[in-house]
Amino acid sequence: MTETDYFIGIKGSGMSSLALILHDLGHQVLGSDITQYTFTQKGLADAGIEMLPFDPANLKAGYTVILGNSFTDEHPEVVRAKELGLPIYRYHEYLGKLLNDYTSIGVAGAHGKTSTTGLLAHTLGGIAKTSYLIGDGSGKGVPDSKFFVFEADEYRRHFLAYHPDYLIMTNIDFDHPDYYTGIEDVYDAFETEGKQVKKAIFAWGDDQWLRRLDVDVPVYYYGLKDTDDFIARNVQRGPAGSEFDAYHKDDLIGHFKISLYGEHAVLNSLAVVAVAYTEHLSASLIARELATFDGVKRRFSETDVADMTVIDDYAHHPSEIKATLDAARQKFPDKEIVAVFQPHTFSRTIAYLDEFADILGTADHAFITPIFSSAREKSGSVSAEDLAAKIDGGKVLQLDNMQPLLEFHDAVLVFMGAGDVQKYERAYEDALKANRS
Repeated sequence: MTETDYFIGIKGSGMSSLALILHDLGHQVLGSDITQYTFTQKGLADAGIEMLPFDPANLKAGYTVILGNSFTDEHPEVVRAKELGLPIYRYHEYLGKLLNDYTSIGVAGAHGKTSTTGLLAHTLGGIAKTSYLIGDGSGKGVPDSKFFVFEADEYRRHFLAYHPDYLIMTNIDFDHPDYYTGIEDVYDAFETEGKQVKKAIFAWGDDQWLRRLDVDVPVYYYGLKDTDDFIARNVQRGPAGSEFDAYHKDDLIGHFKISLYGEHAVLNSLAVVAVAYTEHLSASLIARELATFDGVKRRFSETDVADMTVIDDYAHHPSEIKATLDAARQKFPDKEIVAVFQPHTFSRTIAYLDEFADILGTADHAFITPIFSSAREKSGSVSAEDLAAKIDGGKVLQLDNMQPLLEFHDAVLVFMGAGDVQKYERAYEDALKANRS
Protein backbone atom coordinates (compact mmCIF):
# COMPACT_ATOMS: atom_id res chain seq x y z
CA MET A 1 0.00 0.00 0.00
CA THR A 2 1.34 3.44 -0.95
CA GLU A 3 2.29 5.61 2.02
CA THR A 4 0.48 8.95 2.29
CA ASP A 5 2.62 11.74 3.72
CA TYR A 6 0.93 14.91 4.96
CA PHE A 7 3.14 17.99 5.36
CA ILE A 8 2.13 20.69 7.84
CA GLY A 9 3.84 23.78 6.38
CA ILE A 10 4.48 22.23 2.96
CA LYS A 11 5.65 25.51 1.38
CA GLY A 12 8.66 25.83 3.68
CA SER A 13 11.88 25.63 1.66
CA GLY A 14 13.13 22.38 3.21
CA MET A 15 9.62 20.95 3.51
CA SER A 16 8.77 21.52 -0.16
CA SER A 17 12.09 19.90 -1.14
CA LEU A 18 11.35 16.83 0.98
CA ALA A 19 7.79 16.64 -0.38
CA LEU A 20 9.14 16.56 -3.94
CA ILE A 21 11.61 13.80 -3.04
CA LEU A 22 8.95 11.57 -1.48
CA HIS A 23 6.62 12.22 -4.42
CA ASP A 24 9.38 11.10 -6.79
CA LEU A 25 9.92 7.95 -4.69
CA GLY A 26 6.27 6.95 -5.17
CA HIS A 27 4.63 8.26 -2.00
CA GLN A 28 1.25 9.99 -2.02
CA VAL A 29 2.04 13.54 -0.87
CA LEU A 30 -0.14 16.47 0.15
CA GLY A 31 0.02 19.21 2.76
CA SER A 32 -1.17 22.51 4.14
CA ASP A 33 0.16 26.03 4.49
CA ILE A 34 -0.74 29.71 4.24
CA THR A 35 -2.68 30.67 1.12
CA GLN A 36 -0.40 33.53 -0.02
CA TYR A 37 1.99 32.73 -2.85
CA THR A 38 5.56 31.66 -2.03
CA PHE A 39 8.41 30.98 -4.45
CA THR A 40 8.54 27.29 -3.43
CA GLN A 41 5.04 26.39 -4.53
CA LYS A 42 5.62 26.33 -8.29
CA GLY A 43 7.62 23.10 -8.01
CA LEU A 44 4.91 21.53 -5.86
CA ALA A 45 2.19 22.59 -8.28
CA ASP A 46 4.16 21.32 -11.29
CA ALA A 47 4.42 17.92 -9.56
CA GLY A 48 0.67 17.86 -8.94
CA ILE A 49 1.08 17.96 -5.15
CA GLU A 50 -2.03 19.25 -3.40
CA MET A 51 -1.59 22.32 -1.16
CA LEU A 52 -4.52 22.96 1.20
CA PRO A 53 -5.28 25.82 3.60
CA PHE A 54 -4.66 24.90 7.24
CA ASP A 55 -7.63 22.92 8.56
CA PRO A 56 -7.71 20.08 11.11
CA ALA A 57 -10.30 18.36 8.91
CA ASN A 58 -7.52 17.77 6.34
CA LEU A 59 -6.05 15.00 8.52
CA LYS A 60 -7.16 11.43 7.79
CA ALA A 61 -6.49 8.00 9.25
CA GLY A 62 -3.48 6.31 7.69
CA TYR A 63 -1.49 9.52 7.10
CA THR A 64 2.11 9.95 8.19
CA VAL A 65 2.52 13.55 9.34
CA ILE A 66 5.69 15.55 8.66
CA LEU A 67 5.76 18.76 10.66
CA GLY A 68 7.63 21.95 9.74
CA ASN A 69 10.02 23.12 12.43
CA SER A 70 8.28 26.46 12.93
CA PHE A 71 5.03 24.84 14.10
CA THR A 72 4.31 24.01 17.73
CA ASP A 73 2.48 21.01 19.14
CA GLU A 74 -0.44 23.36 19.85
CA HIS A 75 -1.12 23.91 16.14
CA PRO A 76 -4.72 22.74 15.43
CA GLU A 77 -3.59 20.26 12.76
CA VAL A 78 -1.00 18.74 15.10
CA VAL A 79 -3.62 18.42 17.83
CA ARG A 80 -5.90 16.62 15.37
CA ALA A 81 -3.09 14.33 14.19
CA LYS A 82 -2.47 13.29 17.78
CA GLU A 83 -6.18 12.65 18.33
CA LEU A 84 -6.13 10.31 15.33
CA GLY A 85 -2.98 8.59 16.64
CA LEU A 86 -1.02 9.36 13.46
CA PRO A 87 2.78 8.99 13.36
CA ILE A 88 4.32 12.49 13.54
CA TYR A 89 7.87 13.41 12.54
CA ARG A 90 9.59 16.76 12.64
CA TYR A 91 11.09 17.65 9.25
CA HIS A 92 14.68 16.99 10.35
CA GLU A 93 13.72 13.72 12.06
CA TYR A 94 12.13 12.34 8.89
CA LEU A 95 15.05 13.42 6.74
CA GLY A 96 17.48 11.78 9.18
CA LYS A 97 15.57 8.50 8.82
CA LEU A 98 15.56 8.74 5.03
CA LEU A 99 19.34 9.19 4.72
CA ASN A 100 20.16 5.70 5.98
CA ASP A 101 19.51 4.13 2.56
CA TYR A 102 22.21 6.09 0.68
CA THR A 103 25.79 7.35 0.63
CA SER A 104 24.75 10.62 2.24
CA ILE A 105 26.62 13.90 1.88
CA GLY A 106 25.50 16.85 3.97
CA VAL A 107 26.45 20.50 3.61
CA ALA A 108 26.57 22.56 6.81
CA GLY A 109 27.77 26.09 7.50
CA ALA A 110 26.59 29.50 8.57
CA HIS A 111 26.86 30.66 4.93
CA GLY A 112 27.07 28.97 1.55
CA LYS A 113 25.00 25.88 2.36
CA THR A 114 22.42 26.23 -0.38
CA SER A 115 24.83 27.22 -3.15
CA THR A 116 27.24 24.38 -2.27
CA THR A 117 24.45 21.80 -1.93
CA GLY A 118 23.09 22.81 -5.33
CA LEU A 119 26.53 22.61 -6.94
CA LEU A 120 27.26 19.22 -5.34
CA ALA A 121 23.87 17.78 -6.35
CA HIS A 122 24.30 19.00 -9.93
CA THR A 123 27.84 17.63 -10.23
CA LEU A 124 27.25 14.21 -8.68
CA GLY A 125 23.87 13.92 -10.39
CA GLY A 126 25.49 14.22 -13.82
CA ILE A 127 27.81 11.31 -13.02
CA ALA A 128 25.75 8.89 -10.90
CA LYS A 129 22.18 8.50 -9.65
CA THR A 130 21.73 11.21 -7.00
CA SER A 131 18.79 12.30 -4.87
CA TYR A 132 19.00 15.76 -3.34
CA LEU A 133 17.37 18.21 -0.99
CA ILE A 134 18.33 21.88 -1.40
CA GLY A 135 17.26 24.74 0.85
CA ASP A 136 15.89 26.77 -2.06
CA GLY A 137 12.85 24.51 -2.27
CA SER A 138 14.36 22.08 -4.80
CA GLY A 139 14.23 18.35 -4.20
CA LYS A 140 14.49 15.22 -6.31
CA GLY A 141 14.16 11.57 -5.37
CA VAL A 142 15.84 9.17 -7.78
CA PRO A 143 15.06 5.46 -7.19
CA ASP A 144 18.19 3.38 -6.54
CA SER A 145 20.32 6.49 -5.98
CA LYS A 146 23.95 6.04 -5.07
CA PHE A 147 24.19 9.47 -3.43
CA PHE A 148 21.87 11.59 -1.32
CA VAL A 149 22.99 15.24 -1.13
CA PHE A 150 21.28 17.46 1.42
CA GLU A 151 21.48 20.77 3.21
CA ALA A 152 22.16 20.36 6.94
CA ASP A 153 20.79 23.36 8.84
CA GLU A 154 22.39 24.25 12.17
CA TYR A 155 19.39 26.29 13.37
CA ARG A 156 18.28 25.04 16.79
CA ARG A 157 20.76 22.19 16.30
CA HIS A 158 18.37 20.51 13.85
CA PHE A 159 21.28 18.93 11.98
CA LEU A 160 21.94 16.68 14.96
CA ALA A 161 19.19 14.45 13.55
CA TYR A 162 21.63 13.51 10.75
CA HIS A 163 24.44 10.91 10.69
CA PRO A 164 25.84 11.42 7.17
CA ASP A 165 28.69 9.55 5.52
CA TYR A 166 30.35 12.83 4.55
CA LEU A 167 29.85 16.43 5.64
CA ILE A 168 31.08 19.63 4.04
CA MET A 169 31.45 22.47 6.56
CA THR A 170 31.74 25.79 4.73
CA ASN A 171 32.30 27.96 7.84
CA ILE A 172 31.30 28.61 11.43
CA ASP A 173 29.89 32.02 12.27
CA PHE A 174 27.61 33.50 14.90
CA ASP A 175 24.12 33.64 13.44
CA HIS A 176 20.60 32.94 14.77
CA PRO A 177 21.10 35.16 17.85
CA ASP A 178 17.54 34.25 18.89
CA TYR A 179 18.83 30.73 19.69
CA TYR A 180 22.64 30.55 19.97
CA THR A 181 24.29 32.29 22.91
CA GLY A 182 27.48 33.08 20.98
CA ILE A 183 30.15 31.69 18.66
CA GLU A 184 31.27 29.07 21.21
CA ASP A 185 27.73 27.69 21.30
CA VAL A 186 27.65 27.50 17.47
CA TYR A 187 31.03 25.73 17.47
CA ASP A 188 29.77 23.20 20.03
CA ALA A 189 26.84 22.37 17.73
CA PHE A 190 29.11 21.85 14.72
CA GLU A 191 31.56 19.69 16.63
CA THR A 192 28.73 17.59 18.04
CA GLU A 193 27.40 17.04 14.51
CA GLY A 194 30.94 16.32 13.32
CA LYS A 195 31.18 13.43 15.80
CA GLN A 196 28.17 11.85 14.05
CA VAL A 197 29.80 11.80 10.59
CA LYS A 198 30.71 8.28 9.45
CA LYS A 199 33.52 8.69 6.88
CA ALA A 200 35.05 12.18 6.54
CA ILE A 201 34.54 15.94 6.89
CA PHE A 202 35.57 18.55 4.32
CA ALA A 203 36.11 21.91 6.03
CA TRP A 204 37.23 25.38 4.89
CA GLY A 205 40.83 25.73 5.95
CA ASP A 206 40.78 29.48 6.71
CA ASP A 207 38.10 29.12 9.37
CA GLN A 208 39.84 29.11 12.74
CA TRP A 209 36.85 27.45 14.42
CA LEU A 210 36.82 24.60 11.92
CA ARG A 211 40.56 24.14 12.50
CA ARG A 212 39.69 23.28 16.12
CA LEU A 213 37.38 20.37 15.26
CA ASP A 214 37.92 17.36 17.50
CA VAL A 215 36.07 14.50 15.80
CA ASP A 216 36.43 10.78 15.14
CA VAL A 217 36.83 10.83 11.34
CA PRO A 218 39.42 12.47 9.05
CA VAL A 219 38.98 16.20 8.45
CA TYR A 220 40.19 17.34 5.02
CA TYR A 221 40.70 21.10 4.80
CA TYR A 222 40.11 22.89 1.49
CA GLY A 223 41.23 26.39 0.51
CA LEU A 224 43.82 28.51 -1.26
CA LYS A 225 46.81 27.86 0.99
CA ASP A 226 49.53 25.19 0.93
CA THR A 227 48.54 24.22 4.49
CA ASP A 228 45.24 22.85 3.14
CA ASP A 229 44.65 19.27 1.97
CA PHE A 230 42.70 20.26 -1.14
CA ILE A 231 44.03 23.44 -2.75
CA ALA A 232 42.82 25.76 -5.52
CA ARG A 233 45.84 27.21 -7.33
CA ASN A 234 46.21 29.51 -10.33
CA VAL A 235 42.80 31.02 -9.65
CA GLN A 236 41.54 33.36 -12.37
CA ARG A 237 38.39 35.42 -11.89
CA GLY A 238 36.80 37.55 -14.57
CA PRO A 239 33.47 38.73 -16.01
CA ALA A 240 32.89 35.31 -17.62
CA GLY A 241 33.35 33.35 -14.39
CA SER A 242 36.22 31.67 -12.58
CA GLU A 243 38.72 28.87 -13.15
CA PHE A 244 41.37 27.12 -11.09
CA ASP A 245 43.63 24.08 -10.77
CA ALA A 246 42.64 21.72 -7.97
CA TYR A 247 45.31 19.83 -6.08
CA HIS A 248 45.23 17.14 -3.42
CA LYS A 249 48.42 18.02 -1.54
CA ASP A 250 50.94 18.13 -4.43
CA ASP A 251 48.94 15.97 -6.84
CA LEU A 252 47.04 17.78 -9.59
CA ILE A 253 43.42 16.62 -9.78
CA GLY A 254 42.47 18.75 -12.77
CA HIS A 255 41.54 22.15 -14.17
CA PHE A 256 38.03 23.41 -13.47
CA LYS A 257 35.91 26.25 -14.90
CA ILE A 258 32.73 27.61 -13.33
CA SER A 259 30.18 30.17 -14.51
CA LEU A 260 30.01 31.54 -10.96
CA TYR A 261 31.33 34.68 -9.30
CA GLY A 262 33.12 35.60 -6.07
CA GLU A 263 35.90 33.89 -4.14
CA HIS A 264 33.30 31.88 -2.22
CA ALA A 265 32.22 30.23 -5.48
CA VAL A 266 35.78 28.96 -6.04
CA LEU A 267 35.88 27.58 -2.50
CA ASN A 268 32.46 25.93 -2.80
CA SER A 269 33.52 24.34 -6.10
CA LEU A 270 36.75 23.08 -4.55
CA ALA A 271 34.78 21.41 -1.74
CA VAL A 272 32.66 19.63 -4.36
CA VAL A 273 35.81 18.50 -6.22
CA ALA A 274 37.23 17.18 -2.95
CA VAL A 275 34.15 15.06 -2.18
CA ALA A 276 33.88 13.69 -5.72
CA TYR A 277 37.63 12.92 -5.82
CA THR A 278 37.37 11.08 -2.50
CA GLU A 279 34.55 8.98 -4.00
CA HIS A 280 36.92 8.13 -6.92
CA LEU A 281 34.91 9.94 -9.58
CA SER A 282 36.62 10.96 -12.81
CA ALA A 283 38.18 14.45 -12.79
CA SER A 284 37.10 15.02 -16.41
CA LEU A 285 33.48 14.19 -15.53
CA ILE A 286 33.61 16.45 -12.47
CA ALA A 287 34.95 19.28 -14.66
CA ARG A 288 32.23 18.70 -17.27
CA GLU A 289 29.43 18.96 -14.69
CA LEU A 290 30.88 21.93 -12.76
CA ALA A 291 31.09 23.91 -15.98
CA THR A 292 27.34 23.57 -16.66
CA PHE A 293 26.03 24.69 -13.26
CA ASP A 294 24.25 28.05 -13.34
CA GLY A 295 23.23 28.55 -9.72
CA VAL A 296 20.32 27.99 -7.34
CA LYS A 297 17.17 29.99 -6.65
CA ARG A 298 17.61 33.33 -4.91
CA ARG A 299 21.41 33.15 -5.01
CA PHE A 300 22.75 35.83 -7.36
CA SER A 301 19.72 35.44 -9.66
CA GLU A 302 20.15 37.95 -12.46
CA THR A 303 17.59 39.76 -14.63
CA ASP A 304 18.04 42.55 -17.21
CA VAL A 305 15.35 45.24 -17.11
CA ALA A 306 15.63 48.22 -19.48
CA ASP A 307 19.26 49.42 -19.13
CA MET A 308 19.64 47.96 -15.62
CA THR A 309 20.87 44.64 -14.25
CA VAL A 310 18.82 43.43 -11.26
CA ILE A 311 20.28 40.78 -8.94
CA ASP A 312 18.19 38.94 -6.35
CA ASP A 313 20.07 37.29 -3.49
CA TYR A 314 19.17 35.68 -0.15
CA ALA A 315 22.12 37.33 1.64
CA HIS A 316 21.08 38.48 5.12
CA HIS A 317 24.29 38.24 7.20
CA PRO A 318 27.34 40.51 6.80
CA SER A 319 29.52 37.66 5.48
CA GLU A 320 26.91 36.80 2.85
CA ILE A 321 26.45 40.42 1.79
CA LYS A 322 30.23 40.75 1.42
CA ALA A 323 30.32 37.63 -0.80
CA THR A 324 27.42 38.85 -2.95
CA LEU A 325 28.91 42.31 -3.50
CA ASP A 326 32.29 40.68 -4.27
CA ALA A 327 30.58 38.54 -6.93
CA ALA A 328 28.84 41.60 -8.41
CA ARG A 329 32.15 43.47 -8.65
CA GLN A 330 33.77 40.51 -10.40
CA LYS A 331 31.05 40.18 -13.03
CA PHE A 332 30.42 43.90 -13.51
CA PRO A 333 33.77 45.61 -12.86
CA ASP A 334 32.87 48.77 -14.80
CA LYS A 335 29.36 49.43 -13.45
CA GLU A 336 27.97 51.17 -10.37
CA ILE A 337 26.87 48.68 -7.72
CA VAL A 338 23.73 49.74 -5.84
CA ALA A 339 22.81 47.67 -2.75
CA VAL A 340 19.19 47.41 -1.56
CA PHE A 341 19.11 45.53 1.72
CA GLN A 342 16.16 44.36 3.79
CA PRO A 343 17.37 43.60 7.36
CA HIS A 344 15.97 40.28 8.59
CA THR A 345 14.73 40.34 12.21
CA PHE A 346 15.43 42.94 14.86
CA SER A 347 17.73 40.67 16.89
CA ARG A 348 20.06 40.03 13.92
CA THR A 349 20.04 43.74 12.97
CA ILE A 350 21.06 44.80 16.48
CA ALA A 351 23.70 42.06 16.74
CA TYR A 352 25.37 43.11 13.46
CA LEU A 353 24.53 46.79 13.10
CA ASP A 354 28.13 47.99 12.68
CA GLU A 355 29.13 45.04 10.47
CA PHE A 356 26.13 45.61 8.18
CA ALA A 357 27.05 49.29 7.88
CA ASP A 358 30.71 48.53 7.07
CA ILE A 359 29.92 45.97 4.35
CA LEU A 360 27.04 47.90 2.75
CA GLY A 361 29.28 50.95 2.72
CA THR A 362 31.50 49.19 0.15
CA ALA A 363 28.72 49.44 -2.45
CA ASP A 364 28.61 52.62 -4.55
CA HIS A 365 25.18 53.38 -3.05
CA ALA A 366 23.19 51.68 -0.28
CA PHE A 367 19.46 51.67 0.46
CA ILE A 368 17.86 50.07 3.51
CA THR A 369 14.23 48.94 3.59
CA PRO A 370 12.18 48.65 6.80
CA ILE A 371 13.18 45.62 8.90
CA PHE A 372 11.46 42.32 8.12
CA SER A 373 10.04 40.91 11.33
CA SER A 374 9.49 37.20 12.01
CA ALA A 375 6.67 35.28 13.64
CA ARG A 376 8.79 35.08 16.80
CA GLU A 377 9.75 38.74 16.82
CA LYS A 378 7.32 41.51 15.85
CA SER A 379 9.22 44.58 17.05
CA GLY A 380 12.54 45.77 18.42
CA SER A 381 14.60 48.76 19.48
CA VAL A 382 16.35 49.26 16.15
CA SER A 383 15.14 50.62 12.79
CA ALA A 384 16.15 50.89 9.15
CA GLU A 385 16.92 54.56 9.84
CA ASP A 386 19.48 53.52 12.48
CA LEU A 387 21.34 51.34 10.00
CA ALA A 388 21.14 53.84 7.12
CA ALA A 389 22.54 56.58 9.38
CA LYS A 390 25.71 54.51 9.91
CA ILE A 391 26.40 54.25 6.16
CA ASP A 392 27.98 57.13 4.30
CA GLY A 393 25.21 58.27 1.94
CA GLY A 394 22.88 55.51 3.17
CA LYS A 395 19.15 56.04 2.58
CA VAL A 396 15.92 54.36 3.65
CA LEU A 397 13.76 52.99 0.83
CA GLN A 398 9.97 52.78 1.21
CA LEU A 399 7.85 50.42 -0.87
CA ASP A 400 5.56 53.18 -2.13
CA ASN A 401 8.41 55.32 -3.51
CA MET A 402 10.87 53.77 -5.98
CA GLN A 403 11.92 57.16 -7.37
CA PRO A 404 15.37 57.11 -5.67
CA LEU A 405 16.26 53.92 -7.57
CA LEU A 406 15.01 55.31 -10.90
CA GLU A 407 17.82 57.87 -10.81
CA PHE A 408 20.36 55.16 -11.76
CA HIS A 409 21.19 54.25 -15.36
CA ASP A 410 23.24 51.36 -16.77
CA ALA A 411 23.98 50.17 -13.23
CA VAL A 412 23.61 46.99 -11.14
CA LEU A 413 20.95 46.87 -8.42
CA VAL A 414 21.52 44.09 -5.86
CA PHE A 415 18.42 43.28 -3.79
CA MET A 416 19.39 41.28 -0.69
CA GLY A 417 17.45 39.76 2.17
CA ALA A 418 15.84 36.62 3.59
CA GLY A 419 12.36 38.09 4.09
CA ASP A 420 10.13 39.52 1.36
CA VAL A 421 12.62 41.87 -0.29
CA GLN A 422 11.32 40.61 -3.62
CA LYS A 423 8.26 42.87 -3.25
CA TYR A 424 10.62 45.87 -3.43
CA GLU A 425 12.29 44.28 -6.43
CA ARG A 426 8.93 43.84 -8.21
CA ALA A 427 7.86 47.39 -7.37
CA TYR A 428 11.14 48.72 -8.77
CA GLU A 429 10.92 46.64 -11.96
CA ASP A 430 7.33 47.81 -12.54
CA ALA A 431 8.31 51.44 -11.98
CA LEU A 432 11.38 51.05 -14.21
CA LYS A 433 9.37 49.58 -17.09
CA ALA A 434 6.80 52.38 -16.80
CA ASN A 435 9.51 55.05 -16.56
CA ARG A 436 11.68 53.86 -19.47
CA SER A 437 9.03 52.59 -21.88
